[in-house]
Amino acid sequence: MSDLVSNRRATHDYAILETFEAGIALQGTEIKSLRNNGGVLQDAYVRVIEDEIWLIGCSIAPYKYGNIYNHEERRDRKLLMHKREIAKLRIATQEKGLTIIPLAFYLKEGRVKVRIAIAKGKKSIDKRQSIKEREDKRQIDRMMKAQRR
Repeated sequence: MSDLVSNRRATHDYAILETFEAGIALQGTEIKSLRNNGGVLQDAYVRVIEDEIWLIGCSIAPYKYGNIYNHEERRDRKLLMHKREIAKLRIATQEKGLTIIPLAFYLKEGRVKVRIAIAKGKKSIDKRQSIKEREDKRQIDRMMKAQRR
C-alpha cells in the first residue's frame, strides 16, 4: 500500500503511541483529487465529538476537471470506525498530553483509508535526539556499504 498523502511532520513533532485505520466519508470529486496527490494533512487533527470522529483542518484540493460539481476544499470530514475503537480514542484523548493525528491517506481495495494515531507531543530536546539518532544510523549504513566494496 502506497500513501496517497502523508503527514511527514507528524513523526517529527509527535511520538506515535498507537495507530488505527479508519474509513473516510468523501464527497464527489474528492477521491479523484486524492488520487492526484491533492491533499494536505500538515495542520489536520482528529476530534471525538459525541459518538463520532471527525477529521478537522484537512485540505483536499479542488479537482481540476470538477467544474460546478467540485467539493469544498477545507471542510470537516467524518471518519468511519467501530464504536469500541472510538471509545478507546475518547479515553486516550482525555489523558493529559495525548492527541489524535492523521498520518496518511492510502488506498485499500479501491477505498480511501486514513491512518490515524494516538500521539504525544515531543519537546525540542526529544526532536534533537531523534535527529541525532537518524544521522548516526545513516553514518553506520554508509560505513557498512563502504566496507562491502
